[in-house]
Amino acid sequence: MDRVFRDAMRQMRSHSPQRQEDGFHALLPAASEHIDALIAEFRAERHDHGLRCWLLELIGAARSDKGLPVLADQLDSSDEALRGWAEHGLRLLDTKEARRILWEKSASRREG
Repeated sequence: MDRVFRDAMRQMRSHSPQRQEDGFHALLPAASEHIDALIAEFRAERHDHGLRCWLLELIGAARSDKGLPVLADQLDSSDEALRGWAEHGLRLLDTKEARRILWEKSASRREG
């Protein structure tokens, strides 16, 4: 993990809303470079809902196939915000597999 990523994650965990925003925006343009670390952070984070949402948003913004399993898994989350970021991320990814997952989830919602 490089210094930029560590510093941004430290900021995102800060108690200062401005530092949190700064950390998020530091990672946003470089999300694809840090996809593995973002996925690991998302899987490890259990307590901070806002941070989990930001991490999932960054995973989607990375537009990497590596993020597909995490995004697909969160489509079934009981958390509406996580479901929304997962759907958004799959739309950004815009691969055949991402579109298939979105279509199947949409079809199952219409049937259920």
